[in-house]
Amino acid sequence: MLNKLLISLFILINFLPNLYANEKSLIINRLIDTRNIIFSFEQLTNKKKEIGECIMVFDNKLKCNYEDSMQKEVLINGKTLVVNQKRYNKVYFYSISNTPFINILNKKNLISLIQKSNYKNKNKNNIELTFVNKDNKKITIFFEKKNYNLNGWKVSDQLQNEILFSIKIKSVNNDLDPKIFKIPLVN
Repeated sequence: MLNKLLISLFILINFLPNLYANEKSLIINRLIDTRNIIFSFEQLTNKKKEIGECIMVFDNKLKCNYEDSMQKEVLINGKTLVVNQKRYNKVYFYSISNTPFINILNKKNLISLIQKSNYKNKNKNNIELTFVNKDNKKITIFFEKKNYNLNGWKVSDQLQNEILFSIKIKSVNNDLDPKIFKIPLVN
């Protein structure tokens, strides 16, 4: 009986890392085949919920329209993040170089992050991959277990607010007009 238990334990210890590596490979293969995604989102920051729709293009482009009173639009084009509050005609510019977006929106960086991350089978439907960078900042990326699609992320902003960004993919690999990522002119 003890021999069977030891053999089972040995097989389990040797099998699980390979299973996780295989799921990471399936996620990476899915990302390699993905040029862009259109999705709806729910963003939770300090218990404040925001919703909207986004277009994400690998590499380094994102446009999100929030369903809020300020008519907020977030645009990332390359290395610049723009927050446009259309209702008040206010535009704010930020660099993405010190934000998690540098890893999430760049396919090469995202694949590297996945390879180095810790695997957690959150439940039967989701995979959670967590990476802690050299500055001790944690990025957690979520994927659907059934098809390995990106399902969202959890990060901290510069003010140490935890941001949970959940997505529901509507379509993948669409033909998109590059003009939608044009940075607005400041008045």
